[in-house]
Amino acid sequence: MEEVYDVSFPALGLLFKIKAIAFEIFDMQVRFYGLIFAFACILGLVYVMLRAKDFDLNREKLIDIIFLSLIFGIIGARLYYIVFYPDIGYYFKNPLRVFYLNQGGIAIYGGIIGSLLPGVIMCRKRNIKILPALDLVSIGLILGQCIGRWGNFFNQEAFGTQTDLPWGMKSQSTDGIAVHPCFFYESIWCFLGFLMFHILSFRFRKYQGRIFSYYLIWYGFGRLFIEQLRTDSLLVPGVPWLRISQIISLFSVLLGTIMIIVLKRKNLNNFFRNEKIKKFTFKNDVS
Repeated sequence: MEEVYDVSFPALGLLFKIKAIAFEIFDMQVRFYGLIFAFACILGLVYVMLRAKDFDLNREKLIDIIFLSLIFGIIGARLYYIVFYPDIGYYFKNPLRVFYLNQGGIAIYGGIIGSLLPGVIMCRKRNIKILPALDLVSIGLILGQCIGRWGNFFNQEAFGTQTDLPWGMKSQSTDGIAVHPCFFYESIWCFLGFLMFHILSFRFRKYQGRIFSYYLIWYGFGRLFIEQLRTDSLLVPGVPWLRISQIISLFSVLLGTIMIIVLKRKNLNNFFRNEKIKKFTFKNDVS
């Protein structure tokens, strides 16, 4: 059955007819959600590969690590969604639906958590500097997130509560009520983050790990507020008012802040040690 949505932004005079399914191959439906997700991954990977030398990273080693992290990231994103899915017994009764990734049902926080540890381990094994790798990958990641959120538009999901704002969105999925297009908010937030981190990576990368720390704070802070608007949030089991993404967002902001404090202090300590060495060497030269 073809899924077609009449999506409108009445106050802006915009109307779109959106198809969720792009095409079929051997009776298998390929959705725009999956195509956009794939494009977002490729775009983020291309950015990382193009900038690898700027971060003094080996491309061949880095791409192996990214592919492995991506596999674990997809698994983590899916497991996160399944664990916190409102109907707890749904996937136990329908185990094959675990593999229906083309229909959606992944969570970015699960993907980040799932890919981070394998990525760090592989960096150590392949002799890749961890903090510069995290800095670079975080820029590619937020670029991919900016694009990937538009998959929610074609699936008509990840929208928010009713609104009277000029950009309120209506469709069959919103029951004809104008709602917050939360996927759009997050896409714009991620795009602004990408621009900021991209510029920082050229001019203000004073210490390793800075951009990754800023990523944790930037995305966590934005997601904290955007999530509050959404009507399809994954909740903590048994606590119907507590959104799991907001908990992780708070933790992300806190972790990023701690990292900045620690890395700055470490950088300053190294600076003063170097100054002492220089002064000592200068004294010896004079004598």
